[in-house]
Amino acid sequence: KVIDETYGKKETSGKQETAIDEKAENTTKGIIFQTLPQDMLMQVAQYTTTKEVWNSIKVKHIGADLVQKARLQFLRSESETLKMKPNECANEFAGKLSSIQAKFKSLGGTLNDKVLVRKLLNSVPKNFPPIVASIEQYQEIDTMQFEEVVRRITAFEERLKSQDEPENNYQNKLLLASSNNQGGGRGHGRNFTKNKSSYGKSTSHRSIDKGF
Repeated sequence: KVIDETYGKKETSGKQETAIDEKAENTTKGIIFQTLPQDMLMQVAQYTTTKEVWNSIKVKHIGADLVQKARLQFLRSESETLKMKPNECANEFAGKLSSIQAKFKSLGGTLNDKVLVRKLLNSVPKNFPPIVASIEQYQEIDTMQFEEVVRRITAFEERLKSQDEPENNYQNKLLLASSNNQGGGRGHGRNFTKNKSSYGKSTSHRSIDKGF
């Protein structure tokens, strides 16, 4: 009888401990589920124990972290290898750099303005050294905002274009004048030949008339 009573107490105690463990397990799972985003919750809801849930979250988090790092590395390589095309204006090239910076931010990374400023100054055409030297000499490159450098480079670019326009117009006028002169010369040559031929015929007729 004593043995039976003792066994009964142990069995009851074991059931109570199991119930407590299950309650704690469910409570912990409930707390975890409340902190998860909806898409992640749907992926781990199938697991019954807290350990299984945590393992699943860990694996998914590590995988997502690796993907994020790979994307950031790709963007960094893209920014380093990006080159300005021959006919590309500074503002267009700066827009590409700003787009890469925005993608960095969306992935939780950071691409400092200092990096973009250096990239832009090293990518401008060969006729831009005056403005590049001015910025590097009189400005703090490491603290300058990227937008400010873009504004200065663009202003210099517009100034170069305005200086090139009169020269281009002058060259076009020279070409047009040369073309007109060549056309006029050819016309006079044809008229001269025609008149010379007519003169020869007229002289021949007069000679014949005198012979008669």
